[in-house]
Amino acid sequence: MVCARTLLLAGLLMALPAHALDYRAVAVPAAISYDAPSLQGKKLFVLGRDFPVEVIVNLDKWVKVRDYTGTLAWLEKSQLADKRMLVVTLPGDVRAAAQDSAAVLTRADKGSLLEWQDTLPGGWVKVRLPDNAIGYIKQSQVWGA
Repeated sequence: MVCARTLLLAGLLMALPAHALDYRAVAVPAAISYDAPSLQGKKLFVLGRDFPVEVIVNLDKWVKVRDYTGTLAWLEKSQLADKRMLVVTLPGDVRAAAQDSAAVLTRADKGSLLEWQDTLPGGWVKVRLPDNAIGYIKQSQVWGA
């Protein structure tokens, strides 16, 4: 009987959807990060508009976030947009299609920001460039996808 219950529980847990990562972008010109979810916390650093972060903990008015370097901090939730941005971690080409042989639209330098559109099978990410053109970059070259 215990084995049957254990198997049933294991099956139910396996059927649960995987927790999707929650990426956001800073919505304000300058967002101050803190070491605690409070304006009385120690100010750590300032993040600029469109800087991408991953939401780790979501409280009422605060979110604990991680950036592409792995640094953790707290931000006021109101300072984040639903828009999802990526940071280029390895310089690479943004192509006209999701394939190595596609025409190169532009070169993305390390630290460049691109707006995420979709993560595709085969290791490609569809992105919007600053000029609003749509392109594709390898997922291994960006953080936040």
